[in-house]
Amino acid sequence: MSWVADNLGLILELTLVHLKQSVIPIALGLVLSIPLGWVAWRYRLVRGPVIVLTGLLYTIPSLALLILMPAVFGYSATEEPNLVIALTIYAIAILVRAVADGLDSVDADVRQAATAMGYAAPRRFLTVELPVPGPVIPAGLRVAAVSTISLATVGILIGVTNLGYLFTNGLQRRITAEVLSGVVAVVVIALLIDVLLVLAGRMLMPWSHDGSGLLNRSAERGADRAIVRAAA
Repeated sequence: MSWVADNLGLILELTLVHLKQSVIPIALGLVLSIPLGWVAWRYRLVRGPVIVLTGLLYTIPSLALLILMPAVFGYSATEEPNLVIALTIYAIAILVRAVADGLDSVDADVRQAATAMGYAAPRRFLTVELPVPGPVIPAGLRVAAVSTISLATVGILIGVTNLGYLFTNGLQRRITAEVLSGVVAVVVIALLIDVLLVLAGRMLMPWSHDGSGLLNRSAERGADRAIVRAAA
């Protein structure tokens, strides 16, 4: 424990760096997955290929991806953008299916009601179809967030400094407290982001957390509220 007390500044600095390296790909992954998920939902002929191909991205070993992409596209493997791009790809692999499944769960009557109220397709998508799926898309986002935060530690193996430094340096110097401090810091970040995502989901989609267990009825109420809010 004396090592932790003597190195709190280092732990905090690496935690903030790790947090930044994780939040950016989580946000980018969500933004890029929404149109891909919409394509998979809207065009049934390409749904299978889109979901399968994006899902296969997650099977690529992280270290191989971090080395392969710079070799193919010609950018530096040892800089932070390389890690961010790789983590974004893994986030997309998780989120595309979540978005497609979420859009699939929206009842056709809900879309018809929004259309009858004069909603054009873009407005209907943003104000009704995205909010109504309730816990489906946020659940996928939470999984992607935890996965991204844990995978980010691999960056240290290509020279990108983050909390992974505490793992490798602690193992090399046989300082158990250093390794444990890295593990605890990663867990704390994951829990913090998860709690924030849950709270954001409750604020943006309160109807999906009413505890009734009647998902379809809850979704219908959520659709009504989403339409009323957008029309206000």
